[in-house]
Amino acid sequence: MTDSRSSWWRSPARIPVAGAAVLDAVLIVVFAAVGRASHGESNPVLDALGTAWPFLTGAAAGWVLVLLLRRVAPLSVATGWPVWLLTVAVGMVLRAATGRGVAVSFVIVATVVLALFLLGWRLLAGWLATLRR
Repeated sequence: MTDSRSSWWRSPARIPVAGAAVLDAVLIVVFAAVGRASHGESNPVLDALGTAWPFLTGAAAGWVLVLLLRRVAPLSVATGWPVWLLTVAVGMVLRAATGRGVAVSFVIVATVVLALFLLGWRLLAGWLATLRR
């Protein structure tokens, strides 16, 4: 039996903190770009950034919260879930506050896709770190 502290859930990624933050940001922009492209927007780059900024703000809030309260970088699923949760929650609140759409279907898709992106890389990295031990 493995020690729970060394499980894939809690194993931090072996990636620099700045790299992890950039990876989160890139994945959020990819989420927005794919969504905008599926709607046939006229300027997919600007439209993607317009869609991404509320979620990027939420991710930044999640990072700050984890760093302040846990005093660790959110590099594992166990410490990264607040980043995902605040990415979605703050993103949706900011979208609603600025008159952008927050249809139930969009909330569901954003929640699922951002979980796959933001928690997925942490899960994979934690699993790989556990295997390397």
